[in-house]
Amino acid sequence: MTPAENEFDDFDWGLATQAITVRIRWFGICIGYVLVNFIGQGHNRGILNAILLLGAIYALFDTIWSMRGRVFLSKWPVFISFMEALFIGLLCHFDEGLLSAFRFYYFLSLLVCAIRYAPLVTWITFGLHSASYMTLALTRRITTSDEISALILMPIFIGWVTWASVSLSGLLKWASTRLRELNAKLQQNQSMLEHRISERTRQLQESQAMLVQQEKQAAFGLLAAGIAHEVGNPLAAISSLVQLLNRRNIGGETREKLSLVDDQLRRIQRTLRELVDFSRPAVNEQTRCDVHAMIDAALNIAKYYKRKKGKQIITRYAQGVPLIMVVRDQLVQVFLNLILNAMDATEEGGTILIVTSRQDSWLKLDFCDDGHGVPESLRGRMFSPYFTTKVTGTGLGLFVSKNIVEQNGGRIELTQTSSEGTVFSVFLSYGEGTAITDDCSAPDSARQEA
Repeated sequence: MTPAENEFDDFDWGLATQAITVRIRWFGICIGYVLVNFIGQGHNRGILNAILLLGAIYALFDTIWSMRGRVFLSKWPVFISFMEALFIGLLCHFDEGLLSAFRFYYFLSLLVCAIRYAPLVTWITFGLHSASYMTLALTRRITTSDEISALILMPIFIGWVTWASVSLSGLLKWASTRLRELNAKLQQNQSMLEHRISERTRQLQESQAMLVQQEKQAAFGLLAAGIAHEVGNPLAAISSLVQLLNRRNIGGETREKLSLVDDQLRRIQRTLRELVDFSRPAVNEQTRCDVHAMIDAALNIAKYYKRKKGKQIITRYAQGVPLIMVVRDQLVQVFLNLILNAMDATEEGGTILIVTSRQDSWLKLDFCDDGHGVPESLRGRMFSPYFTTKVTGTGLGLFVSKNIVEQNGGRIELTQTSSEGTVFSVFLSYGEGTAITDDCSAPDSARQEA
């Protein structure tokens, strides 16, 4: 919001009118003293100064109340109008009668009343001022044509000023109300625009983060395929040579060593196949999948992680878990990321626990570790793009995982964290009538990954 908008938002019509009416009152008092003491003929100067002093005292009280944001004697506006009619009538009576310059104070009084009060009060004031001027005519002998003209025209002028003041005040009040409404709509639209910009910025950042992750996976896939090709051909040649040597007439000890070599070669080839399978282009079609098989696939990849050494992974799979409709490769990526994060958070000798359970129509997967936990100040940002607590992290793992799980109709939460460990929970939905997996493991059965 701009400073100008703040200034208009703080604008108060009542306080603004107070400032105007107080200035009009003091203007009348000052002009009156000049008329009595410097311009006038000097008749009844003492009485006129005393009447003006009373007016100045009232104006002083009005000023003090105005500075407090209030109206002096605000509950009796008609009484104030009556006193002003009497005040102006006395000034005219002790000055020049019907032709006194003080008769124009009726106009100032009506203007103040129209600005400060409702139209009905202003029209009542018009009646009181007209009566005041007519009473003044009754107290004096009318001898000149100027006095007759003034007697006829003044009530007309007072009525015209009343109508004009009420109309002008109403227009100003309507304009103020309308400007407030427009300002409120402007602020609402500005807030909505800022929200949309913020939302579009967030979506752009998320899309950029997803694109970065996809580019990384594509580069990793090309690298893995290249490594598998370059390493696979020499391994195939070595394996062929070992098989040829085994066909010859060699000693038992040598044959045993060649068998060990062949086993290690098969192990390397199996590792390469797993690497290629994980890095192949993802299939975005949803199929019915066994969630336990996906966790096992992630564990098979995680066992090659350098920080796996010295840590124990325990799985507790619930029995009779139904198949779920998900994109298999995407969910394997999510499980692998959670497992690797747990490994990073766990010290050597620590334990990582993976538990599956059924909750109503949800399949819950808990990834637990006994690491150092997440500081409370950082918990709300765990799933934000580019946020990480790791020195070498990219800050995309949990963000991408959250998007993948939500795209597959589930959700992921940081359900528990303390100095004793952290639990990330993945909730995946399955519908009624889904197939049940042939899971032969007993409820809460434990398997340790070496």
